[in-house]
Amino acid sequence: MRLSGLLLWCCFGLSALPAHADIYGYVDAEGIAHFSTEKLDDRYQLFMQGGDFDSSRIGAPQAGAGSMAAAPVSTPLANYLVQHPNLKKFEPILLQAAQEFSLDPALLKAVMAAESAFNPTAVSPKGAVGLMQIMPATAERYGVQGDKKRTVEQKLTDPKTNIRLGARYLRDLHKMFPDQPDLVVASYNAGEGAVQKYKNSIPPYPETRNYVRLVTQFYQLYQPAAAKLAVAAFAGTAAKRIHMTIPGRRNMPTAMLD
Repeated sequence: MRLSGLLLWCCFGLSALPAHADIYGYVDAEGIAHFSTEKLDDRYQLFMQGGDFDSSRIGAPQAGAGSMAAAPVSTPLANYLVQHPNLKKFEPILLQAAQEFSLDPALLKAVMAAESAFNPTAVSPKGAVGLMQIMPATAERYGVQGDKKRTVEQKLTDPKTNIRLGARYLRDLHKMFPDQPDLVVASYNAGEGAVQKYKNSIPPYPETRNYVRLVTQFYQLYQPAAAKLAVAAFAGTAAKRIHMTIPGRRNMPTAMLD
């Protein structure tokens, strides 16, 4: 598949969702950045104002100097997302996977942020593992097998294995839902079966709908022009840790594998 295959996602039909895909956040006393698609309490302040929700922007080429990128209004939080040390550490692997599977790197970064907050050893309550939160059953479907040295779960903590599997899965979801990037992202969260169950639309699950909003906004932030502006303006802020709260999701993956 040519690299343009998934980069040229534009002018697609959208599933009906409420407008104003805003992102809220704050930094706590321990230096941990918290993000949510809702203002959960008074600590959360508007971070990114999305205006009308438009998930068709996911994967679309960005014209001009960031003309389609959402502007972060809480600047230290923007820097947390753009300058996170693990994001910079794993970026070479991420770029390689994006090229191999014809994906926009900004999409991989957005999914990684929403899924694990850049924690390579994160394990969700449902058993999803690593940076891209891959289920062991999905890994086995793609040929990852446990052996005497390491289980499938342990292998999924390897950033290269995990990122490549996540990218491959996103590529396959694109083949399943061509020209419908919102359904690709929804399927990554809820499973392709759930999307098909609701007649190829975003399932009416609060977590999934908030997840698509979050990934859409983060995708815009990770566009090169927007990311460059955030880094240039706030290069002095270093991230200690990031916590994502997706309303409808019971827990953010935080557990570690032994």
